Amino acid sequence: MKRPRLLLGDDHAIILDGLRRILEPHCDIVGSVQDGRALVAAAQELHPDVVVADISMPLLNGIEAARQILKAQPRVKIVFLTMHPDVTYATEAFRAGASGYVLKNSAASELVTAIQEVLKGRTYLTPLVAKDVIASFLEVPASPEKLPPALTPRQREILQLVAEGRAAKDIAAILNISPRTVEFHKYRIMEVLGLRTTAELTQYAIKHGIVSV
Repeated sequence: MKRPRLLLGDDHAIILDGLRRILEPHCDIVGSVQDGRALVAAAQELHPDVVVADISMPLLNGIEAARQILKAQPRVKIVFLTMHPDVTYATEAFRAGASGYVLKNSAASELVTAIQEVLKGRTYLTPLVAKDVIASFLEVPASPEKLPPALTPRQREILQLVAEGRAAKDIAAILNISPRTVEFHKYRIMEVLGLRTTAELTQYAIKHGIVSV
């Protein structure tokens, strides 16, 4: 039986080493990276069957990375391995196209089970948050005026980089755009969200899981 090809993403090298030890008996680890932009690039190059990634990663968070990966490779399975038990993170992960969601404090065997399940075309959700996530999806949808303002994918990327404290010229280099374009997007983000300062942008990004504290 063909062994599944796995790509790992986490900003902590010690976590990546631990994942290798847990998963190598069951899968072929084709690569490991420590930021979201590298994760997207590696997925394009390596064509994994499953991506196991954290949500909180620098440059591009795991949820945004998942959106980009699945847009280019819809058949890739995304399993999030995260410290966030918050239902908001889990529901956003599945809305982005994730197939699995496991907490880092779960047993190692649970991650292996999650990978096996998603490879069968099923969805895996850790029991520790399953009840709350199901309840969230069954809730009556919020009225339009209560929903958070929608940002474009580019605006979400720039919001994360601004919230990480990066200067306009650094963001421009990362995204291959001009500093003036970065400032324009930042202004539009503030306008859409009704915010006035970089500090308020950072608070918004933390509150909505775009960056972690």
